[in-house]
Amino acid sequence: MASQRALSRHALIVIDIQNDFLPGGALAINEGDLILPTVNALLQQDFTAVIASRDWHPEHHISFTAQGGPWPVHCVAGTSGAAFAPGLDQRSLTHIIHKGTRESCDSYSAFFDNEQQASTGLDALLRGFYIEKVTLCGLALDVCVAATARDARSQGFETSIALNACKGIAADETPCLQELSELGIKLITS
Repeated sequence: MASQRALSRHALIVIDIQNDFLPGGALAINEGDLILPTVNALLQQDFTAVIASRDWHPEHHISFTAQGGPWPVHCVAGTSGAAFAPGLDQRSLTHIIHKGTRESCDSYSAFFDNEQQASTGLDALLRGFYIEKVTLCGLALDVCVAATARDARSQGFETSIALNACKGIAADETPCLQELSELGIKLITS
């Protein structure tokens, strides 16, 4: 099994499946919980690495409305809202990446902050495993999943998004999906 994993050089990146993004959470994505069975099925597939990202914000993060940002307080580090969804099967996770940890800058992407100045370490982690391909799933498709996919592609990884294992915020995701497709990101179903 270990040799098969080493040969595949394919990572699964699970984006922000946290309590605050699920129905009832501080920044709930409509029906965000419905992707969990599909995500859990993906987690059972043979990947070299399975990496989960999570928003891990300081208490006075720039993205919060009290600081002039667009979002309500969500995913404050160490709170129950920042915890992974209880329905997420975490047994296959090999690594966890925290993002949005700097008070003065947000980070939609699991690779870099929004200013492209600070790295989360994801790029180095993937290169350490000689990863060539990444498949992404999670929340929200049109924000954090899309930002991570753009950065994965710009870093030279063959990038796919498992659409049936994602939920977005926008009612119409067509413009986002069209842009991602034009960047060479594969839109697949798992």
